[in-house]
Amino acid sequence: MADNSSSDGAPSESTDAAKHAEKLTDQVMQNPRVLAALQERLESVSHTPSSYIETLPKAVKRRINALKQLQVKCAHIEAKFYEEVHDLERKYAALYQPLFDKRRDFVSGDVEPTDAESEWPSESEEEDKLAGDMKNKVIVAEKEATAAIPPSTEEPDPKGIPEFWFTIFRNVDMLSELVQEYDEPILKHLQDIKVRFSDPGQPMSFVLEFHFEPNDYFSDPVLTKTYRMKAEPDAADPFSFEGPEIVDCDGCTIDWKKGKNVTVKTVRKKQKHKGRGTVRTVTKQVPSDSFFNFFSPLKASGDGESLDEDSEFTLASDFEIGHFFRERIVPRAVLYFTGEAIEDDDTFEEGEEGEEEELEGDEEGDEEEDTEVNPKKDPSQPAECKQQ
Repeated sequence: MADNSSSDGAPSESTDAAKHAEKLTDQVMQNPRVLAALQERLESVSHTPSSYIETLPKAVKRRINALKQLQVKCAHIEAKFYEEVHDLERKYAALYQPLFDKRRDFVSGDVEPTDAESEWPSESEEEDKLAGDMKNKVIVAEKEATAAIPPSTEEPDPKGIPEFWFTIFRNVDMLSELVQEYDEPILKHLQDIKVRFSDPGQPMSFVLEFHFEPNDYFSDPVLTKTYRMKAEPDAADPFSFEGPEIVDCDGCTIDWKKGKNVTVKTVRKKQKHKGRGTVRTVTKQVPSDSFFNFFSPLKASGDGESLDEDSEFTLASDFEIGHFFRERIVPRAVLYFTGEAIEDDDTFEEGEEGEEEELEGDEEGDEEEDTEVNPKKDPSQPAECKQQ
């Protein structure tokens, strides 16, 4: 047995150090706070699902794997369920469409609703009833006063419901954030928005159709945006399946009339020659913020390359807007026009809003060296540019 004492019988330095460390350990372990922290740590480690599964016998793990296979089969059955749901959506879309067509006719003024179709209880109906007696008392006085006043101009009766869809864009924050001042006169020509579902047997998708009356900006009567959906579990991660999700979208080419393309702007920039020192001015076209960029969407990467964070955010926002048009705006348009369907969106903290303002200021500073040739101050006169 090894002797830890020195040759003269005194304890060695290593023995003293070991005894000192052991004494410190005993003192630390007697501290209630240290014991509680250690116990909490041990409990958190021992109670995690993965650590628990690792402790199970192989026979139990084998049965768990069998359960996972059953779960994958459940996911595929769920996918079939959503396929039938899509078929039901298509079926009921055909039932809704005659009502939506009548809505379009009322909005455009092509058809005037009957008295029966126009009846709707007033929010102030009870107040009107209580005030009925008072109104009856002043009828005679009003008639006498009217007889003494020359006939006034009748109340204007515009055709249909002016700026119906444009008002919806203005009411919904998600959409109004996309609309620039020079987009507004174009959107006032928007007559209808429709949702068209993919045909039976075709990959799941839906198309948003924006119908415009003849205007001075583009010649297309309809602008479309197609959203493609994935309705089956991912082979690499089947447990993540929670129903159909939008995976990509396609826009359309807008046939802009000359000088009316609001998605680009022409800027003038000065360039200095390195050798001669002379300065020349060149013009170039650069992208411009516009709602109509909605029809030229970012494409989801299909070559295996991942998108950067900003692109992923842009694509996710696009998918959210497309879903919102389909699920909310089109089916409940009148309630967004009146504001009754607008949800309170006051969920952002003041600090987050301030950070967003600072970022916007930085972006403006990056463009100081460029001068817009046609800054579009007049919404009715967009910058001239080449047709796309």
